[in-house]
Amino acid sequence: MKLRREARTLKEKALCSLRRAVTAFNACEEDGRTTTVLLHMQHAAEMLLKAVLVQKQVRVFDPGKHTSIGFEKCVKLAMQHAKVKEEDAGLLRAVDALRDAEQHWMVVVPEDVLFLHARGFVTIFDDLLKRMLGDALASHLPGRVLPISTHPPVAFDVLVDREYAQVTALLKPGKRQRDEARGRIRALLAMESHAADTVDMSEADINRVEKAIRAGKPREEVFPRLAGLGVQVSGEGPLVTVRFTKDHHATPVRFIAADDPTEAAAVREVDLQRRYHLSPTKLAELLKMTVHRSFLLRKQLNIDTDPQCRHEFTFGKSKHARFSDTALKKMRNAIDTTPVTTGVFA
Repeated sequence: MKLRREARTLKEKALCSLRRAVTAFNACEEDGRTTTVLLHMQHAAEMLLKAVLVQKQVRVFDPGKHTSIGFEKCVKLAMQHAKVKEEDAGLLRAVDALRDAEQHWMVVVPEDVLFLHARGFVTIFDDLLKRMLGDALASHLPGRVLPISTHPPVAFDVLVDREYAQVTALLKPGKRQRDEARGRIRALLAMESHAADTVDMSEADINRVEKAIRAGKPREEVFPRLAGLGVQVSGEGPLVTVRFTKDHHATPVRFIAADDPTEAAAVREVDLQRRYHLSPTKLAELLKMTVHRSFLLRKQLNIDTDPQCRHEFTFGKSKHARFSDTALKKMRNAIDTTPVTTGVFA
């Protein structure tokens, strides 16, 4: 495949950072190992996403700021234009959240958590490289140095339960290991990115979670987003692949006011505004349809009755419907695959 000049440069930067991450992962030296892996994985992800977007001729510069877009925007655009799956986008966001916590403060990432995210990232990287840029990771990275681990992959729910129990033990009176406990809490919150478009890890949120754990609340109540997440591992040796999965029929989470100080771990309303950020007009614009035709397509696909696609915000006496990237993806897929039966696409 013939690549655009900027896409080719960005791809090389992505491969360079991936090689650095892989080298650090397999290093015997522990000092700074987790930090190096997370920093280079996140950079590799952003450069690869931008290479794909540039190749697809998608704008990657903010017209107002005249600077390149950030990681979160890259992921959203990749879902729209590069058919990145929701579960894969969740892993990319989790890598970014873990990197953010490690770079700007502190986080404790257990070895098997690091392995699952590193190997899952290599799986996604290879898939994007092949599908969108016509290349293969095997051509740039010897199979002998793909991320390996002496520990067998652990089921995701078992891993989360184990970490939650570890935090509970560290917070017991007399332990004096609160810093480590809070570092592990940050890692658990970062992993919620697998199921949410954006996860904030403010000190207020860390405090709420710590308070809930000290009060003896169950993991399902403190980290509701982690319910239903799983990992599929296939292959063996250097050909092993890891993909995170999500059960869309899991128990729904509760939403509370963004500034509610009494709740320790419910999902905050501020997350809703980020998740459902598309107005009906913007949705139609992205689909290159009139608002009326967009409405007909929404009706045909039951978008307006799907809580994953639509949310209604109330501001005073006004009500405003907003839509998520999930709605956009479903509608775009329908345009590509659904027979013309209603006149929507006419």
